[in-house]
Amino acid sequence: MDLRQLARGSIEWGRIERVVRTLADRYDREVVRVEFLEADNWLSTPCVIDDEWFVKIVSRQNAFVHALLTTGRNVGAVSAGTGGFFDRFSTPREMVEHEYEATQRMREIGVNAPRPIEAFEVNGLGVLVLEYLPEFESFGTVSDAVVDERAADLFDMLATLHEHGLAHGDLRAENILLCDGEIYFIDATSVHEDRVAETTAYDLACALAVLEPRIGARRSVQAASTAYDPEQLLSARRFLDFVRLRPDHEFDSTQLRGELEKAADLGGQ
Repeated sequence: MDLRQLARGSIEWGRIERVVRTLADRYDREVVRVEFLEADNWLSTPCVIDDEWFVKIVSRQNAFVHALLTTGRNVGAVSAGTGGFFDRFSTPREMVEHEYEATQRMREIGVNAPRPIEAFEVNGLGVLVLEYLPEFESFGTVSDAVVDERAADLFDMLATLHEHGLAHGDLRAENILLCDGEIYFIDATSVHEDRVAETTAYDLACALAVLEPRIGARRSVQAASTAYDPEQLLSARRFLDFVRLRPDHEFDSTQLRGELEKAADLGGQ
């Protein structure tokens, strides 16, 4: 069994049926068609309803795994020389309500994200309903040429998030989508809003970690420099080793560190 599937666990079919019946009732439909997704996800059971809604079902085990991951990330942040800045949630409902609110806030400031529809609880399960994007690709599946072409756009959208005092907190290839020619962010996590400098640096390090294996360290830093000043770029350096320890990032931190330092030196001249 895949480690992620083991950690995510399984929800009893009767409880899932209750969620689906609740959704049908809420949207005035006698029957709905459900497609479960084999998503690379530790923290929910995802499905698509009638090719119209993307639904995440969050169990207590998902909330427990999220708490463990959050503790690990905060330890990593401390090891990078800052205090921990990731928030944790105690219940499935808190998890889905946060993602609903985070997605809504991103859209309000002009950052593309699937439209959030509602978040509620059914029989101890958190349920998040989002707009379904039927035709999309992630940055993990598109060609290197497309990644190179859209890298500056990625940093421009990330900078918009940061300029409004927000952060993504879990930026990886699977959470960056291309749909109808536009970049979308999904699966934002919760970080302390009073730690903008640190969370910006962390997001930058994660974005660079996504791009470096695809387009190289120099092109990645060049793309980032279109939206961030040299001081901001250099601040990402402190988080590279922490990000490199995450199982969803494989990149050359030494090359990235060198290119960030070069960009900072050139910017200071």
